[in-house]
Amino acid sequence: MAKYLISFPSAAMVVPEGEWEAVGRDAHAVIDQAKAAGVYVFGGGIDEGVPPVLVSADGAVAEGGYPWAPALNGGFTVLELPSRDEAVAWAARIAKACRCDQELRVFQFDPQS
Repeated sequence: MAKYLISFPSAAMVVPEGEWEAVGRDAHAVIDQAKAAGVYVFGGGIDEGVPPVLVSADGAVAEGGYPWAPALNGGFTVLELPSRDEAVAWAARIAKACRCDQELRVFQFDPQS
C-alpha cells in the first residue's frame, strides 16, 4: 500500500456564485466515502489567513516561507491505496466534487515512518 497526495492550488478552484454549498457537500461526501472505505489518512486545506514561518535547525523563526518557492495553498487529501489506478479513480472523484483538476503524487516508501 502506498500513500498518495491528491491536491489542488486555491486558484484552480473557480466555483460559480451560488455553488459553494454544493461543492462543500459533494467534497465532504467523497471524504466520507474514503473514510468508509478505510483509505483516508488525512485531508484539509491550508489556512491562508495564517502566514508561514521558516524554522531553522537552531530553532530561529523567520516570517514567510522559502522566498524562491511558489506559495503553498489549496486543499490536500492523503489516501492509502493499493495501486496508482485506484489513486487516479479517487482523484477523479475529488476533482468532480471540487469542480477542479487534482494533482496526484505518491509518497516515497519509508519503513521508519
